[in-house]
Amino acid sequence: MPQDPGPSRYAFQVHRAEPGEDLVGAGADLEPATILAAYRSGVFPMGLGRHGAGPMGWWSPDPRGVLLPGDLQVSRSLRRSQSRLAVSVDTAFDAVVRGCADPGREGRWITTQIARAYARLHALGWAHSVEVWSGESLVGGLYGIAIGGLFAGESMFHRVTDASKVALVALRDLLTADGDPRRLVDVQWVTPHLASLGAREVPRAAYLGMLADALEAPLPTAWR
Repeated sequence: MPQDPGPSRYAFQVHRAEPGEDLVGAGADLEPATILAAYRSGVFPMGLGRHGAGPMGWWSPDPRGVLLPGDLQVSRSLRRSQSRLAVSVDTAFDAVVRGCADPGREGRWITTQIARAYARLHALGWAHSVEVWSGESLVGGLYGIAIGGLFAGESMFHRVTDASKVALVALRDLLTADGDPRRLVDVQWVTPHLASLGAREVPRAAYLGMLADALEAPLPTAWR
């Protein structure tokens, strides 16, 4: 089970945000307790500067991107990719974060500060990765935070076709293994890529209701 880091020094008051306003705060720190309090409130950190540099921003998008595990679209070509790639969970967390933070990626935002903060959360049992392999080569994956039935997806990457999608299918299978319908994947903002896989936008108020239900659900069996 995850280790409790104790209370946070900060409170995230999303109800004060204006409709359509995504940025709800700036500053604070990246201590484990702060980050967990943020996710429980419907907020996540991302730097305001170039490529995620400081100061730290705290975001609660309106609308919010979500993926209900049962909505994930798995094409025939993706099933073929699954058959030739192998999947693991929590075996190469730091390598997955490095893949997501590749300096060559457009729109990169994962800084050394962010990577260290999530590595600490991984060591405490809150942050998790799904790795995709071709032989002994890491070719894709994703990582995020699991709190109860919430999986807050932070980023994913691929080095071969469909590798990040294979990771997402593996995450779906992990979240649905025990049949609890309250599970939720937070994808922050919906991109065309995520929309093609079944992600949708919901108003912030609706997301906060879905979040409350998800937080009441138990962790998936694999992470207890």
